[in-house]
Amino acid sequence: MKKDLFLLATLFLCVYFCDAQQVESTPKYIEALTSQWNGPRLEDGRPKVSDGILRRLKNVAMEEAWGYLRGHGYENQFEGTWRVLHPDSVMTGRVVTAQYMPERPDFKKLIRQEGLSEGRDSSGGTNSWPINILKPGDVYVADGYDRIIDGTLIGSNLGNAIYANSKNGVIFYGSVRDEGGLSEINGFNAWTRGEDPSYLQQEMLTSINAPIRIGRAIVLPGDVVLANKYGTIFIPAYLVNDLVLSGEVTHLRDEFGFQRLREKKYTAGEIDSKWSNAIQEDFLNWLKNYPDSKLSMSRKELNDYLRARKGDM
Repeated sequence: MKKDLFLLATLFLCVYFCDAQQVESTPKYIEALTSQWNGPRLEDGRPKVSDGILRRLKNVAMEEAWGYLRGHGYENQFEGTWRVLHPDSVMTGRVVTAQYMPERPDFKKLIRQEGLSEGRDSSGGTNSWPINILKPGDVYVADGYDRIIDGTLIGSNLGNAIYANSKNGVIFYGSVRDEGGLSEINGFNAWTRGEDPSYLQQEMLTSINAPIRIGRAIVLPGDVVLANKYGTIFIPAYLVNDLVLSGEVTHLRDEFGFQRLREKKYTAGEIDSKWSNAIQEDFLNWLKNYPDSKLSMSRKELNDYLRARKGDM
């Protein structure tokens, strides 16, 4: 009897761990990782942050996004040591993550078997698997553990596939090959740690849409990324709407402050420190006459934001 129970328990554990070893995280797991998000979700469980918010996020300064996240307890979301394919371009999108590790034959075999059982493409390398699931608005973010030689996660062929699926680019803590070909893909951009002519060797995909580390930043599937020539910052989806509004109001404050300084109505010290009640009242009156056509948000969004933070401007 004891032997039977032992065998049953052993079988249960084998089944449990075999089921747990999946290449791509389940929607249920991704929903648990992003449980504070209350909006719609994609089929894979990631938060479906609106395209409009993604467009507006492009105008938020990196320092503003970093300051907002730090103020909310997120101090490990920024990485700035990048080689940028098109430095003057800004990219935003919904993150799809991938983890790469040094190759190990037994683990590589298990990953490939599990991937094939999940219906993944058997004709090429596993580095094509994250690309095949990309949707418009996604950004492919991969930890290639800073490997340059033989760590080239894509070349121009896969780069074209990435852009065809996502209409976006990549962020790789690793390298790419054929930067010349990648640079010719209209609309595609890449933040990488380097470029090398070698092929991907002795490196393997180990997971898709699981938490990863990108330099000094932690990244979860479903995060929203803001990437520009100053760096990359990964934003929890549930915070991105308010972060964008906060950045847009900061722009309005700056516009007001610059105008009043040119008019010599206030001193630099008055504008550059916490505003007095009189300046705050002046700013609110200035906003009332600000043309709706020039606002990046709706007037209702602006009024609701200001009402919620009355006295804390």
